[in-house]
Amino acid sequence: MTTVESPTEARTDDERSDVLDVLVVGGGFSGLYQLDRLRDLGFKVKVWDAAGDFGGIWWWNCYPGARTDTQGHIYQFAHKDLWKDFDFREKYPGYAEVRRYFEYVDEKLDLRKDVEFNTFVSRADWDEDQREWIVRSSDGKEQRARAVIVATGFGAKPLYPNIPGLDTFSGECHHTARWPQDGLDMTGKRVVVIGTGASGVQVVQEAAKVASQLTVFQRTPNLALPMRQALYGREENEQERATLPERFQIRYTAFAGFDFDFIPQSAKEVSPEERRATYEKFWQEGGFKIWLGMYHDILADEEANRTFYEFWREKVHERVHDPKTAELLAPATPPHPFGVKRPALEQDYFDVFNQDNVRLIDLNAEPITEVVPEGVRTANELIECDVLVLATGFDNNRGGIMAIDIRGVGGVRLQEKWANRIDTFMGLSTAGFPNMLFLYGPQSPSGFCNGPTSAEYQGDIVVELLQHLREEGVTRFESTPESEQAWTAHVDELFENSLFPRARSWYWGANVPGKPAQMLNYSGGLTAYFGKWDEVRKNGYREYVTD
Repeated sequence: MTTVESPTEARTDDERSDVLDVLVVGGGFSGLYQLDRLRDLGFKVKVWDAAGDFGGIWWWNCYPGARTDTQGHIYQFAHKDLWKDFDFREKYPGYAEVRRYFEYVDEKLDLRKDVEFNTFVSRADWDEDQREWIVRSSDGKEQRARAVIVATGFGAKPLYPNIPGLDTFSGECHHTARWPQDGLDMTGKRVVVIGTGASGVQVVQEAAKVASQLTVFQRTPNLALPMRQALYGREENEQERATLPERFQIRYTAFAGFDFDFIPQSAKEVSPEERRATYEKFWQEGGFKIWLGMYHDILADEEANRTFYEFWREKVHERVHDPKTAELLAPATPPHPFGVKRPALEQDYFDVFNQDNVRLIDLNAEPITEVVPEGVRTANELIECDVLVLATGFDNNRGGIMAIDIRGVGGVRLQEKWANRIDTFMGLSTAGFPNMLFLYGPQSPSGFCNGPTSAEYQGDIVVELLQHLREEGVTRFESTPESEQAWTAHVDELFENSLFPRARSWYWGANVPGKPAQMLNYSGGLTAYFGKWDEVRKNGYREYVTD
């Protein structure tokens, strides 16, 4: 094991010129925003990213059908008017289009010179004497930095299912988050997809077009919503850009960082006819506005929630011909309240189950017992296949952070501190780990916030804090245990007084066997979150101990 340099092995001033002001771990939206903002302010900053090139999660997510569930024009930076020149080819861009956007951002901001790709951070040690972090990569790189920003995102660590014999499968087996970069042709092949989250829905739509046989294993129905995809040319892009300044302003005040917010009206206050008309209008428009721009009590009141579920179920049953299959996809008894698990956006997901080559299996009734070289064995049969797709999600929020061996004051490991419970202050920092900040991490609004909105707005918090500390001559900062305990209690209270406990979702770690049950996403909305930070700033950052 590599040992930490002792205080007696002091470096010369020339050698210490390589110490960064800030090392950013992760090169997605959040990491690149930090790089550009901090460079402009004179900080010496670099980004280390495990991916092979720009794109963040969109470098890893290259499975068939992978695309954003946010409209492209809102899923981009408002920063430095970058939005004025880039044309999207689709309303909801695919992964290749998002990569093209990142290339455009790099061209505009000259980012690549300060980014090291294919660099997985394996360990970070706090040096109390030098007040620096010593960061090491899995391939032997070492970097000292006065501060570290961990921007690994909430979907950095894939969750693999614990199925006996999985490693014996003789065909192609891939997790959707680790798909081959050069693609995989499923034409004429027998395909099995395990999981019906967002990536499962997207893969199923594509595989159904070309596979000779597609078998989909579903544990929980996905209450998917219509995407309403559209092709965009120059004219459509100009029309979108005409309203973007106002929509960006809405993005910073809306509950979830989109360009819309909840209707200030209860679903129970209107007549059934008016409510139905509203649902129809939103349904035809499509997108997440149905989820986060609907009546304000849809996600808070079970009776109001049920009115939309019944509408949604009716829509699904209209499209699926076989009554038994329709009931599996949209059962009479809701699997959970609508919206307390992140819904996917679909184009023809429900329709593909009408095809002769597509079959749906309920994992609750027919569980997988093992994987064998020929395919997947259930309690009832052997399903032979050539391609096995693991659409089984992530160890969200904390997984990417805890994949790094982070050792703080006194050598205490972050994995030990967070083993049974995560405590942070506003999802930004945690006591015992000085000069380290998290972006889009646990206990922040990450799960309920448009990514680029969070990258800029939460990113501004970090930039503002680092700039303030530099001006004050502070070389060591650390949030207090009291501040993070209070924040955790606040996050828990919001969770307990909502409908979210009614679903076993990744929002509170219920999708990972053995993971402590705890709400890991701030569900109070952006206005409340950033209002709290305004109080922190006005009160002189007293939640932090500085020196």
